[in-house]
Amino acid sequence: MAAAWAHIGQVCGTLPGRGCSGAAAGALRHVAQDLGDGLRFLIRILGYLLVAGGFVVLLTDGARSIANSALRFTSLGETSLALFGERYRQLQPAVERNLHPLLWDPILLHLMLAPTALAGLLLGFLLLWLGAEPKPLIGIVTRR
Repeated sequence: MAAAWAHIGQVCGTLPGRGCSGAAAGALRHVAQDLGDGLRFLIRILGYLLVAGGFVVLLTDGARSIANSALRFTSLGETSLALFGERYRQLQPAVERNLHPLLWDPILLHLMLAPTALAGLLLGFLLLWLGAEPKPLIGIVTRR
């Protein structure tokens, strides 16, 4: 695993002036290829659970929107508050004190306004992509 993260650093460092955006997907795929079968299985299971949960929240929000005759979605902050309760309320002081105050106000507050269904589906599909079986490096040559 350490070799995979070193590969990400090499890929990002060898692209002068481009940053890491073009090579980030390939580097993430390289990390996924270094995972063992058991860890890949757990990542896929978590991905399937997040996709299923995102779909359930999407259906619930759709039914609530139809009943209210207005668009209504559950934000990530509402879901976190329902799941974690008082621990979610303790997150703000902990982030401001231990990490950085600017991390909470502009970044995490806006992130918590995102729809839960969108966050669950995106994260679930990302985990499914990362947990997929690696493609074989040697294939059949069809052209000569």
